[in-house]
Amino acid sequence: MVKIVLKSFWYKYQERYQAIKSVLCVGLDPEFGQLPESAKKAANPIWEFNKAIIESTAEFACAYKPNLAFYLADGIRGLDALYKTVEFIPENIPVILDAKIGDIGNTMNAYISAFFADLKVDAITINPLMGSDVMQPVQERNAFAFVLCLTSNPSAADFLKEGMAEKIAYWLQNYPQENFGAVVGATYSANLKTMRNLLLNRILLIPGIGAQGGDLKTVLQEAKDSFATPNILVNSSRGIIFASRGKDFASAARKEARRLTREMKNAISKE
Repeated sequence: MVKIVLKSFWYKYQERYQAIKSVLCVGLDPEFGQLPESAKKAANPIWEFNKAIIESTAEFACAYKPNLAFYLADGIRGLDALYKTVEFIPENIPVILDAKIGDIGNTMNAYISAFFADLKVDAITINPLMGSDVMQPVQERNAFAFVLCLTSNPSAADFLKEGMAEKIAYWLQNYPQENFGAVVGATYSANLKTMRNLLLNRILLIPGIGAQGGDLKTVLQEAKDSFATPNILVNSSRGIIFASRGKDFASAARKEARRLTREMKNAISKE
């Protein structure tokens, strides 16, 4: 069955949040060496692993975010797994392809066509370094992209300590919130309130919780717009999908997704 995108990411996110009151984004980062042995025995290990993870966590997921690199690393089989994964995710749960692309002209148009028209994801991540030429094809197709703004890795400070994150946020104000969100890392907690004030009513994709050390309660208090419309997605990848590497990996993922969802609901509700 071919997956048809009927609504933009912006509206799918808002509807999904209102339906389940969860801001959890489950990162589908199936690093092959970390897969459970039971999954590795399958004809397509990544696909079988993802299928089990999705079935066990869909109740709690506001979005899913497959990272392109891990699928490319498994060659043709990995790309087949990616297509099957995107198609398998329920239509009412938006899908973000974490690709961090950022090019111009025909090259950027080709990326947009591949990801939105062919793969049929709902959003992508982009690197804005090459300027408005990166943004234009996304807007022309009325698609959605999360712009790298304040990433969660320590060496991001090489550039961001000079105020680059704020500059990107100011620049992003020139573009519609229905087409562009921002990636804002949980590990830079001191910057979260400033970034939210610069990006009001814009959806923030927040990596860095769990393995990278971001504090969940601080993130939810500082980065949300409001309880009614928080406009955030908190991503957890390894913490959920590799909660166990045994045969119980799917049930362990479900337990962790449920725990995180409950914790986030409690934190968001505190105005």
